[in-house]
Amino acid sequence: MYYDLIRTKIGTILLAGDAGGLKVLNIQDGGGKYSIPSDWKPEKDLFSDVKVQLNRYIEGDLREFDVKLSPVGTDFQKKVWEALTKIPYGTTVSYGDIAKMIGKPKGSRAVGLANSLNPIQVIIPCHRVVSSSGELAGYAGGLDVMVKLLKIEGMDVRKKSNGRYSILPL
Repeated sequence: MYYDLIRTKIGTILLAGDAGGLKVLNIQDGGGKYSIPSDWKPEKDLFSDVKVQLNRYIEGDLREFDVKLSPVGTDFQKKVWEALTKIPYGTTVSYGDIAKMIGKPKGSRAVGLANSLNPIQVIIPCHRVVSSSGELAGYAGGLDVMVKLLKIEGMDVRKKSNGRYSILPL
């Protein structure tokens, strides 16, 4: 497996993958920071297209990524992650909505867990999933980064009096 670390306006990002595709895109500044295994090899050129697309997205110039993905997970997780890729840019859905999309209408908690384990943040847009009340329910890259990503996509994110963030209008 090959990797590169890049600095962006949303934080330091770890990219990892191989000829089969991108396996990891992790915002290292959040609570879900990856430790780089000793057998991974640094490689900048393999990820040049991903870096260009990420920077264009962060600048607001790209709405859809064209990157070969190869996330590692269970069949259920992959089904959830595939559903996440169907959420349009600039919109949000609830965990329950994703559960219905994958044919598990009572599986919103399992969807939440799979969402939190998404290995390819941003490109597989787990930041577009919010609670049924419209509140931001957490993000492995950090809640501040989630707010930044949603604002990049033109969403009106507000901090409420209780200190929680929500999307207006839902």
